Amino acid sequence: MARGQGVNQELSVILNQLWAADENRLKPGKDYTIRLQGKAGYVAPGSNNARDRASLPLFTYVNEERLKSIKTYDTFISLLDNYEMSTGVSETVTSEEVAENNRFLDAVLGTKVMKLAHQYLVGKKQARPDPKEFKTQLYDIWFRLYNRDRSSGADSCGFEHVFVGETKCGKEIMGLHNWIQFYLQEKHNHVDYKGYKARDNKDTPDEDDHVLSLQFSWKGLVKPVGSSFIGVSPEFEFAVYTIVFMMSQDKVTSAIVRVDEYQLEVVVCRHGRCIGTSYPKLLSSNNKQ
Repeated sequence: MARGQGVNQELSVILNQLWAADENRLKPGKDYTIRLQGKAGYVAPGSNNARDRASLPLFTYVNEERLKSIKTYDTFISLLDNYEMSTGVSETVTSEEVAENNRFLDAVLGTKVMKLAHQYLVGKKQARPDPKEFKTQLYDIWFRLYNRDRSSGADSCGFEHVFVGETKCGKEIMGLHNWIQFYLQEKHNHVDYKGYKARDNKDTPDEDDHVLSLQFSWKGLVKPVGSSFIGVSPEFEFAVYTIVFMMSQDKVTSAIVRVDEYQLEVVVCRHGRCIGTSYPKLLSSNNKQ
């Protein structure tokens, strides 16, 4: 799964099985609608000045009743306010937050998607067969705190970085690769969508694409480009990144896969025995090259 290799066929097979099993994925145009608007421009390194090519929010509608009624979404959203935004500020995890983490993992482990992922990893001798022991593995991979900024105590974890987002020294956005968090932050006027980033092949993305690269500001800081799945369930993302992480010991794993109509690069970085970051990059869709 190293950079420079072609499509990983074996990984593509299991990820397509997860895609087919993702019954909680929201449907574009029905459960949510987005407006891509303009193509985002260049942002100089270290700059927080970005020309706004999108006068309207990215999300114009999301069926929040579905977010409340589906257990994995509901328990996922409960975790988004559990973290300090800035690295360098030690995290304090309360007993209530531990309970919320466990409720989310229980919800995820009850889905078809995560059961398939577990079965696959057990077959590859990367996960323990007992669901309770697998849950412990997941907790350690995603929620174990570690030092991202060495000047402080434990200030980060994989879940916070990937799904919530954090800032480096108050100057740079890191992570925030989740569409639900993006939507909720946009709804509360903390995120300002600046426009889409075109793929390397210069194709304009479609508003029903389930993977997008975006430019945005978050609480005054600009992320020149951030890539994320759109509309997929929390369990799907959790399963994809967990499989790629557990199937490789490389510090940085870049896997090229075909999932549904998309050719993707799934990037996962390790931080010791935990996830440092993970995100998808859309290479092509509808067989366009």
